[in-house]
Amino acid sequence: MTAFEPWSEERTSSIVAAHTHLEGPLMPILHAIQEAFGFVPEAAIPVIARDLNLSRAEVHGVVTFYHDFRREPAGRKIIKVCRAEACQSMGCESLVKHAEDRLGIECGGTTADGRVTFETIYCLGLCATAPSAMVDGKIIGRLDTAKLDKILSETGA
Repeated sequence: MTAFEPWSEERTSSIVAAHTHLEGPLMPILHAIQEAFGFVPEAAIPVIARDLNLSRAEVHGVVTFYHDFRREPAGRKIIKVCRAEACQSMGCESLVKHAEDRLGIECGGTTADGRVTFETIYCLGLCATAPSAMVDGKIIGRLDTAKLDKILSETGA
């Protein structure tokens, strides 16, 4: 996983400035901020709003509406289990429970030591090889307990 830079108002303003030439720059700015810092810090919202002449509520609304924008730093490894219908029919819920038990967190959380963020994703397009998951951006089909245990073991869980 990429090392992220610490948040700063100056860096946030430079990211905003680099995207203001775009039509509808807010989404690209939020993606760039998350790429730089690993999440969209709460302190970045008023800076973005000021620099784009938007209300803080408008920026906050976009950040909270889209599930891919993180409000807190993610773990070093990000595991996303698909919970769409095909994966549900193939037993993803038991895999989610298994991972939650092993990690000691609920889906949507990050381990206290920052090793793992465990999340839900809806439809990776691998319905024929359900259940599926994404680990640090790598797609895994035909996920079963053995594959999941291997993934979790690699994290130290």
